[in-house]
Amino acid sequence: MIFTSNFNTAGHLPQAVAISQGLPRGWKGRAYRPLAPSWGLVKVTDQVQFIRLYKTQILDALDARQVLRELGDDNFIMLCWEPPGEFCHRRVVAAWLQKKLGLEVPEFNPKLRRHQECLREMQELKS
Repeated sequence: MIFTSNFNTAGHLPQAVAISQGLPRGWKGRAYRPLAPSWGLVKVTDQVQFIRLYKTQILDALDARQVLRELGDDNFIMLCWEPPGEFCHRRVVAAWLQKKLGLEVPEFNPKLRRHQECLREMQELKS
């Protein structure tokens, strides 16, 4: 299964893939730069404008199926900085994957039993 999350919640997990411009100090995990917004885009505070610019500058240039393959097919968690519930580009990416490929990409919640079960299955696939 594919999830989104932030570094604080899921950065320690082996399925974590950073899709942000900046990374936590000492980050040893994977990073996928094609989905990272530019520093100029990060500074855009209007959500509607950010979404429009992110789509035209980043997502429109990418092939969703290729992105999915490069990220790990159906076994990854896309990470950036914002806490769950706050506006973030990772949720824009999730909506894009749903629109382009019909994939549901929920925000990872380690307190939900079904998410814990998915995580165990993902870890078994990595082994």
